[in-house]
Order: sequence, then C-alpha cells, then structure tokens
Amino acid sequence: MVIEIKPREEDVDVKAMRVFLKAIELLGGPRKLIEYRNLTWLPSLMSASYAVVYHKEKNYSAETIANLLGISTTTVKNILSADEEIAKEKIEAILKEEKLEEERKTHTAGALAKMAYKEIIRGRDEINIMLHLVQETSRSLGIDWAVRVLSMVKGIDFPLTKDVFLERFGGLSIRGKMIEEIANKISFPINTPSELLHKIKEAMED
Repeated sequence: MVIEIKPREEDVDVKAMRVFLKAIELLGGPRKLIEYRNLTWLPSLMSASYAVVYHKEKNYSAETIANLLGISTTTVKNILSADEEIAKEKIEAILKEEKLEEERKTHTAGALAKMAYKEIIRGRDEINIMLHLVQETSRSLGIDWAVRVLSMVKGIDFPLTKDVFLERFGGLSIRGKMIEEIANKISFPINTPSELLHKIKEAMED
C-alpha cells in the first residue's frame, strides 16, 4: 500500500505570516502604514506572501497557487515576476498614494513579499514580534533565558557562526552554565533565531 504524505499547510501559514510581518517591518512598521492611511493595500500583501511561500517552499505553479488563494493566475504571475530589488523609497512613495492601480499594487506587494522572504531565509525575522510572542510563554515555563537570548540576537546576521556567537553572548550564564560551555555542545552554523533557542535548550539538557 502506498501512503501519500501531504504537505503540512500549517507550515505554509506560519511562513507566510512571518513574510507578511517582515514586509511590514521593511516598510517601517504598522505605525507607518497607519500614517499612509492605505490599509486597504494589506490584503494584496498577504496574498503575495502566500504566493511567494507556495512558490519557493512547495514549488507550486502559478495556476495551482491561484486556485489555492482564489485569485487570478495573472495576478500570481505578476507577484512572482515582481522585481524585489525595487528600492524601499520607491515602495513607500507608491504607498503614499490614496489609490493604487491593481497591477501596480500587485507588483509592489510581490516585490515586498520577495524581499521579506529573502530576509526570513537569512534568519532576519522581526525580532520584536518574536520577543512579544515568546515572552509570557517563556516565563510561565521558567525559561526566561529565551527572552534574554532573543533580545541579544538583534542585529546579528544569520547563519550564525560560533565565533560571532561567542562574541555576542560571551560571559552569559544560563541556569548556572556559562555560554562558552554550552557553545561547545552546539553544532554551527545556526540558521535562524528559533534554531538557536532549540540548540541552546538541547545543549543545556545534555
């Protein structure tokens, strides 16, 4: 009997949300969007985030993505062909307009989503949002160190090497163990902040 393993759509949901949040960060954050008073543009950005993740992570065709998202194939193709090298200043100038032509809106959303996806792949999530999400959970589980580590990750480029790790975290003590001791039990490089927390936790339990 052949067992078909279907892709976990939850993974796509999580990655698309990370891309969406990173794209907003690239624009200057939620307050900047409110300042532009152009929040009706956000659904296009969410669709673009999903389209980019489906294409990059699942290698889905434009037609398949269009069916999944309920948008036209042309729209998906415009998103995927958008030039992610569009300068941030140009995107901001477009956002300041009260009304955007649909095609222009799609291209801009696609460019932003592709830029954000690249940042996510490099481990550059929106650290402030990650801190907010893990803070209360970490405290309730008695792992306050996770919040401290994440706060110290700001500004670090991933993948993270051992040398950079020791330079940034040198002298830190976690539950009585020095970070240098923990580092010797961790395999490098580390690709994302989440992976960093996971490997530190494993090293402390070893």
